[in-house]
Amino acid sequence: MSADSQLGASFRDPSGFIYRKDGVLLRQVNTCYSESLALLMKSGLYEVLTQGGLLIPHTQVGIELAKTSEAVAVLKPDLVRTVSYPYEWCFSQLKDAALTTLQIQRRAIEHGMCLKDASAYNIQFHNARPLLIDTLSFEPYEEGRPWKPYRQFCQHFLAPLVLMSHVDIRLARLSASYIDGIPLDLASKISKPSTRFSPSIGMHLHLHARLQAGKASDTTRQDTKRTFGKNALMGLLDSLQTLVENLKWKPEGTEWGDYYSDTNYSAGAMSTKHQLVGAFLDGISPAPQTVWDLGANNGEFSALSTARGFSTVAWDIDPAAVEKNYRGRRDDRLMLPLLQDLTNPSPAIGWSLRERDSFLERGPVDALMALALIHHLAIGNNVPLADVAAFFAKAGKSLIIEFVPKEDSQVQRLLSTREDVFPSYTQTGFEEAFGKHFEVVRQEKIVDTVRTLYLMRRR
Repeated sequence: MSADSQLGASFRDPSGFIYRKDGVLLRQVNTCYSESLALLMKSGLYEVLTQGGLLIPHTQVGIELAKTSEAVAVLKPDLVRTVSYPYEWCFSQLKDAALTTLQIQRRAIEHGMCLKDASAYNIQFHNARPLLIDTLSFEPYEEGRPWKPYRQFCQHFLAPLVLMSHVDIRLARLSASYIDGIPLDLASKISKPSTRFSPSIGMHLHLHARLQAGKASDTTRQDTKRTFGKNALMGLLDSLQTLVENLKWKPEGTEWGDYYSDTNYSAGAMSTKHQLVGAFLDGISPAPQTVWDLGANNGEFSALSTARGFSTVAWDIDPAAVEKNYRGRRDDRLMLPLLQDLTNPSPAIGWSLRERDSFLERGPVDALMALALIHHLAIGNNVPLADVAAFFAKAGKSLIIEFVPKEDSQVQRLLSTREDVFPSYTQTGFEEAFGKHFEVVRQEKIVDTVRTLYLMRRR
């Protein structure tokens, strides 16, 4: 994105939009939202939410920085280090984001306001916690009015959580296909029949889906205004909160969830690898501010990066590994575990392919780590080494990478089920392919293994 442009995802709300001016991220507030913004600030809600880590803080800057004449104010929000999306979150991240949304709605009601939307895309993980990034999501509360975002909350949060918990964790990927949340009728159809006997799932998913379908098919009926008092609204929030809290998923049964308990590393080799990765991180100059650990598993080596003060995204394909990483490192403010299939990375999606950035559009970062990964890409997925090197060069400026040769037992396991059609997969072939994009700063053998660790700098 250019230094002066409106964000591709920020065009639907007439209240305002996000843009960049001279490379600085700003939010324009339009005249139509002036009363709501004043209430947000004067009611004390803004202070309560920002101090509680539930809303991104901002400072108000000069109106001369506005992009259009409709502006009544210009805000400069704090920056989220890495933007992520619901289809990249593990089960507990989505669950925490849902509970955060409900908590924000409760606080809003206490201060005479209400959320006007409940999009999961309005939540980001900042300092290891979910918080709301859309300051313009609030409007004055009207007694007796139903909660407008109820359907959106169920589509963005409840439907995927129920499917992940009761059917299959991989169904979370449906959120990438439905940008406004998984349709309730679809979620109802593919949910297990037993969920219909749950009073809460039955009401908020199955009955909700039937009522929604009935309204869509009945083009002649006139909706009548129904009163929905504050007690009813709080009861709805209580019911949703209890349902979300009771949804569980145990991280097991996936391919790499227990990788480190099934590795071919001896204790000495693992210790040496820790020492080398730490030394290589210390050897990156200038010191990186942002690091992506590709194939991070449970974040064991990602933690070496955050311990040095580097903001680190621990990407992995395995839902169980990401779940364990997130649950185990909630207090690490610099760690962000996320789901990513590098052979089919998150694409640019939405209107004009600009609403959600692709994986690579969120880079390049200062440094990458790719430990025990190259053989899975090159042999497990038939990606040529030259293509892997070119992809990594787009994603990061420095690279810590582990080469795993064919004689390694993990590679032998991969080759046991397929023909060896990888004649260029050798250490020489690896160095030649990566040498076109990177220069080697340092390389070290990992003791008690046949593996080699490299520190590289992009040319």
